[in-house]
Amino acid sequence: QVQLVESGGGLVQAGGSLRLSCAASGRIFSINRMGWYRQAPGKQRELVASIAISGGGSRTYTDSVKGRFTISRDDTKNTVYLQMNSLKPEYTAVYYCNALMGFIPTLSWGQGTRVTVSS
Repeated sequence: QVQLVESGGGLVQAGGSLRLSCAASGRIFSINRMGWYRQAPGKQRELVASIAISGGGSRTYTDSVKGRFTISRDDTKNTVYLQMNSLKPEYTAVYYCNALMGFIPTLSWGQGTRVTVSS
């Protein structure tokens, strides 16, 4: 089994930046793709960004964060990052990471990391 721990959230003013981290342990060799999700109050959880773990590390982004968010990985640390720039209040949410198979999350959800963007 794979264990994931999210961190890096906090309170930031609109226009600011945060970097989220997702540290993986366990059977990480089984992971093909990692994704960052967010769930805003009263809304469904949505996939924000993903990155392939093997090969060229292809990335995907939801339209609302293109040009603002960058997903990356550090294989030496078994960690996936989400650099978030030019943050907007509507990005306020709890952010989660998960291992994906065919863009479907495969693990139980962790506690996530809360991001609050003030106007």
